[in-house]
Formats: sequence, C-alpha cells, structure tokens
Amino acid sequence: MTWHENYIDFVSGEQRGPVAAGVRAILRLAAWIYEAIAAGRNLCYRLGVFSVAKVAVPVISIGNLTAGGTGKTPMVATVVRMLQDLGRQPGIVSRGYRANDTGMNDEKRVLEHLCPAVPHVQNPDRTAAAKRIIDDHVIDAIVLDDGFQHRRIGRDLDLVLIDATNPFGYDYILPRGLLRESPRGLQRADGVVITRCDQVSASKLASIEQRICRTAPQHRDRMVRVSFCPTGLLDVSGVPHPLSRIDGCRVLLLTAIGNPQGFVSTCRGVGADIIHRRFFSDHYHYTQQDLGSVLSEATQHEVDIVVTTVKDIVKIQSLEPEPTSSTTVPIMALEIATAFESADDEQSLSRMIASAVSQS
Repeated sequence: MTWHENYIDFVSGEQRGPVAAGVRAILRLAAWIYEAIAAGRNLCYRLGVFSVAKVAVPVISIGNLTAGGTGKTPMVATVVRMLQDLGRQPGIVSRGYRANDTGMNDEKRVLEHLCPAVPHVQNPDRTAAAKRIIDDHVIDAIVLDDGFQHRRIGRDLDLVLIDATNPFGYDYILPRGLLRESPRGLQRADGVVITRCDQVSASKLASIEQRICRTAPQHRDRMVRVSFCPTGLLDVSGVPHPLSRIDGCRVLLLTAIGNPQGFVSTCRGVGADIIHRRFFSDHYHYTQQDLGSVLSEATQHEVDIVVTTVKDIVKIQSLEPEPTSSTTVPIMALEIATAFESADDEQSLSRMIASAVSQS
C-alpha cells in the first residue's frame, strides 16, 4: 500500500483505533492553520488588498475545491473544443506542477494528445504565462487549467469541478481532508460541473446538488453533469485498440493519479477482471526500475494486460523496454472522453462559455 493510500485510509476514517484517531487530531490542527491562511488570502482579494491582473483576451478557468483528480484535464480539452466550435482560437495556460527535465508535466503531454496544435504555456506565474502565450501565439481566448485558487489572474468564467464520488473531500480542509478551501468558495464561482456522475446513484447526485445550492444558491441553474466514458485503448506506440481488447481479461491496474478509485470503477465498467493494482502518488515520475517491477508483478499474477491512463502512459512510453519474449505483458492506456448527461447540459455549458467570451 502506498503512502497516498495510507493517507486516504486515515482521512476517510477507514483506519480505526486510537493511533488513527490521534493522527486525525493532529491533521485537524494543521487543517485549521491551512484554512485560516486560505480564508485570509481570499479576504485580501475580496477587499482589494491583493490586485487581480486582467489580460488582453477572455480567460476561462477550470478548477476544483479538492486536491486530487476531478477530471480537470479532459474538461480543459472539452472547453477548448467548445471554444473552437464557437470560432475561437484558444490557448492553454497551466502551472506545470511536477514538470520533468524538459519542462513538461503529464497534463501538458495529455493535452497535446487531446488538443493537437493548441498552444500551451506552463508557468507557476499564470499571469506571466498568459501574457507570453498572447505575445507568442495567435489566440483569442485562454483556458486556465487548475485556476480556481490562483486568483491573481482575472477570469471571465470560473468553472469549478465537483467529483461526485468524493464531492467535498471528506468534509475537512487539507491535510485532515482533501478540501483546498471551504465549500463556501463556491460562492465566487460562475458555474459548477459535477463529474463522474455515472459512478453514483441518482439520490446521491441530488444530495450533492442540494448541498451546492445551499452553499451557493446562484448555481441552481448553472450546474452541469458529466461522466468520463471509455472510448478505446492506446498502446505505448500510440496505436489505438478497441475496448473489447480488455473485456474479460485478467488486468493489472497501474496509475499515478489523484483519484485512482474512479479509474478502478471505469475499468470494471468495461469488463476488466482486476487481479492486481499498483498505485503511485499523483504526478509520480516513473523510473525504469518501477516499470520492471510492475511487469514482473504482472507476470507473477498471470495477467493478460497492464492497463493505465493516458496521463500515465505518456510518461512511461520512453521507459517501455524492448520485448524480450513472447510472454511480455502489454501495457495499454484507457482513453476517455467527456460525456454530458444530456443535450441540455452540453448546451448550458456552451452558453456559459459563449457569454463569457462575447462580453470580453
């Protein structure tokens, strides 16, 4: 079990006993400090103590309330596509968290795959990144990846993603839970996108929406439901394969993402027989040794295929060893696409985007 899985066991309450209770008490104290800092920072922006920099083109921010995977990367690609459908030429700006020696992180590699030829600039200073992408490329809109807490750059549409499988991060601020700020932060958002709706019941979805409306009533008519649906497989050479390739297969799951349980549910949904799992911390950079260890475990557990995510396979492609025998276990990524629950949901988001870019 990785440190991330151990941590989740503690903050979720799965880990029981006096030691676990003591750890949670310590984490709660640290969370109060974190929350005070976050609240103070937000207050400074609200009072104008900290300034907000506007740039020359409309900015659409995609962010979340919780740490970990809520589906920001596929949603960024979806918003880029919607902007293109509106006749816009968008660019992408992101922080570049855990970038490698080339200056690229896994999200940028995935977005290059999902949004070919779309300019993308990474810089912890998102304002500087926005100015650079405007100066260096022909664009007329910016999609800001993971921008909800990065308030220094102005935005024309602030979208917050809520993961239906863990919407409020165990109801505690980091590090006691997974919330990056209080749910009251939703009051400054312009719209909410609830993701992974297919993985929870209708009653739970309704409960999530009710809580959002109690916290920020303005979202009553500005909530969109989406799921991330598998579309196919991609091998380490970039060759596509049909989903039927893993139906009924013995599978080892390999991933380093923020919400591996969502990935588990998706793989089960396409018929994978999950025999073994290897989960690393979010944004982990695999080594040749890691890959060798995973392939050895795959052989030991007699699996047919190692299944990972596109976010992971772009990092391990260069590590894929030359096949040494016919028994080498293949590694393939499960490709997904954003699916709106209804045409009304898609049209609602498209209208929000169109309104934001037309007013700027």
